[in-house]
Amino acid sequence: MNRFSMYFFAVVAGIMLAGCAGLSGNEIQVIESRQPGPDAAKAKFRATARIGAFVDGRNAGNPRKIGIAKERVLGLSGTDLVLDRDATDVVSASLRKRLDDSNIQMLASDDGTAQFEIGGVIKALEYNVKDRDYVTIMLETTLKEVATGKVVWMGEVEQKNERFAGVSGNSKSDIANFLKQELGVVTGKTAEAIASVLMAKYPELFNLVPGTKVIPGVTVYSVPGNVPPVPTTPTARSPVVSDLQPEGLPFEDALLIVRTEPVGAKIYLDGVYYGISPLHARAPLGIHKVEARLKGYRVSTEKVALRKGDTTELEMELEK
Repeated sequence: MNRFSMYFFAVVAGIMLAGCAGLSGNEIQVIESRQPGPDAAKAKFRATARIGAFVDGRNAGNPRKIGIAKERVLGLSGTDLVLDRDATDVVSASLRKRLDDSNIQMLASDDGTAQFEIGGVIKALEYNVKDRDYVTIMLETTLKEVATGKVVWMGEVEQKNERFAGVSGNSKSDIANFLKQELGVVTGKTAEAIASVLMAKYPELFNLVPGTKVIPGVTVYSVPGNVPPVPTTPTARSPVVSDLQPEGLPFEDALLIVRTEPVGAKIYLDGVYYGISPLHARAPLGIHKVEARLKGYRVSTEKVALRKGDTTELEMELEK
């Protein structure tokens, strides 16, 4: 073998070793898409919020460590499962994604025009690989008025799940995807609870009749009564949208009430997301298509005729 051939093979071997070294790190990346989700709200209302500080209450020592792998994981060297950034950053990004998909305007964390701030405590964020993958997540979240510092809502969501990795075993991407999925369940329920309490307590920000909704899996600790309305002076980042109607829909004096069995379905009027059932909302006059969507159930569709001054109530039963 001549000198050139030896040099060529040495270079190729070096590249291959460098690539293997890059795959052998322990860091787990949980990346949230910047694109809106399939059920993202198409219209934003006056309510504006920002993500505040989250505290890691796990006493784990390493703020990035989430667990241990006792079985082989492709691309993982050692046994520690470690995130690529602090757990608080991962949780904040997941919650912001779910809130971004809601009808609340999410502003930057340091934006002084936000009406509400969302923070909390990570009580559990654990992923262990044994005979199966075991995930435990517990998130306590607090919603406050920025202007007064008053607590509007505080609640806790806990999620436990497990999965079988299959005969081929786990990879780092498998772990990242499963963790992202389960974290999305927790932050998704939290975002729904936040949107629900804001709609109930500040209907003027959403053009809704005050009401309440139970989110399965959310334990509510505090819902103070008689909270004064938040100032709704429009800013460059919180414009008035058609007198609190979804963009493009004219204001008319008609009330639509939608109840579903089971509750918690996403309600769409002519393709525009209006909220979660049971829903109380003003809507334009005329004949409209109402859709109720809930994961695990078939989409239910009904037509309603809304007349000025009337209250139209609709009962929808979802089938699996």
